[in-house]
Amino acid sequence: MSATLISIEPATGKHLWEGAVSDVAVEIARARAAWPRWASQPIAVRIETMRRFANAVRTKEDALADLIARETGKPLWDARTEVAAVINKVDISIAAYSERTGQKRLEAAMGARQAVRHKPHGVMAVLGPYNFPAHLPNGHIVPALLAGNAVLFKPSEKTPAVAEMLVSLYHEAGVPVDLVRLIIGGPAEGKALAAHPDVNGILFTGSAQTGIAINRQFAAQPEKILALEMGGNNPLIVWDTPEIASAAALVIQSAFLSSGQRCTAASRLIVRDSLADALIAEVKKMADRLIIDHPHADPAPYMGPVIDNQAADGLTESFLFLMSNGGRPIKHMARPHADLPFVTPAIIDVTAMKEKPDIELFGPLLQVIRVPDFAAAIAEANNTRYGLSAALIGGSPEQYNQFWSNIRAGIVNWNRPTNGASSSAPFGGVGISGNHRPSAYYAADYCAYPVVSAEIETPRASLGVGLRDIDTSAMGD
Repeated sequence: MSATLISIEPATGKHLWEGAVSDVAVEIARARAAWPRWASQPIAVRIETMRRFANAVRTKEDALADLIARETGKPLWDARTEVAAVINKVDISIAAYSERTGQKRLEAAMGARQAVRHKPHGVMAVLGPYNFPAHLPNGHIVPALLAGNAVLFKPSEKTPAVAEMLVSLYHEAGVPVDLVRLIIGGPAEGKALAAHPDVNGILFTGSAQTGIAINRQFAAQPEKILALEMGGNNPLIVWDTPEIASAAALVIQSAFLSSGQRCTAASRLIVRDSLADALIAEVKKMADRLIIDHPHADPAPYMGPVIDNQAADGLTESFLFLMSNGGRPIKHMARPHADLPFVTPAIIDVTAMKEKPDIELFGPLLQVIRVPDFAAAIAEANNTRYGLSAALIGGSPEQYNQFWSNIRAGIVNWNRPTNGASSSAPFGGVGISGNHRPSAYYAADYCAYPVVSAEIETPRASLGVGLRDIDTSAMGD
């Protein structure tokens, strides 16, 4: 009898979904067998299939948004933006495939030509996160399918219902059933995918701890492609600006959107000490007004719960740790419902802490650090092993240039939030935020590999040097 996986609605604690844990080896074999035919299809066929997928999502837009909201706890309006991103990803990926991995032909000597084309890797495993259970894995799957790969999609064990619906929409659009397979399970199934010799690559979005473990597992397998997106401990610098209300709104968006469960969320607010009191007062006033409720509540909430009670417990424990090690609470984190994973947004001044923990606090917990000058602000922003997203609010054009030049991050914004990156641009970071394989528009780069060919229709060759002269005396009459 196979094991089962159960999904619970964070906002209500109700049973949402139940399914059997997958047999990884069987699913890999099915995808491996289906791959050659898909890879041999003309790109026009694969493009048309992906366009049908976008239309299939459009017909189920409300149902998919509702399921995302229920399974993640994010507000319905936030879930709707995720579904829109799933649809938009198709046209973006088609453009990226053409631009990043299109065919090129160059003339060469003796009437020959040189061709650059791309081939799929084979069977790709996509390991998805729970915070964007449709959009983020879809950002790997669509480019992988366009390139001609088969896909094994293992979602987070916390959001399998959304994954099941997403895979059903691929199949509804005409993607062969065996070509995209859903892998239900937990860490054991993820490890089995990564270890299997018939898996040609892993496309991963999740925690640094898990990503580093996968990287270590792949250390002796350079023949497999590995793309890692592993979150951040993202800084947000606020400098000289008279627009305190706008700056505060950008801080709220950066730190508390999606209950802080975005890999690009701002964890650290670094602010000039002369500006700090006014800014922090405005941020706290706005944070106090944020509605925290279930996804379908009216009026619409800004925040729902975090994913589960384990995550909520970890966040409250982190707040207590910061407070007991020199942090000064500005806005306490609270649990409005003891048995459900709702947490209120928290703000804590950690300027006086001697050792600030360099971890990803995946939730609505903002640390404030006061600094005396701009050089100190940049140094504090770079005081992390991560390097995903960073933003400057205020400051002069010269200071933004200095910030842009010196900050270690793959996403660098000015007077915009740290989050909300466009799928039309590359998405990735440095340090332990990734392994230099940015996703989004650049996902095409790791879904296929370049093949260079020298081609001519008729063989032409001769050897002009290094040959002995022909001995004519040894020849007969």
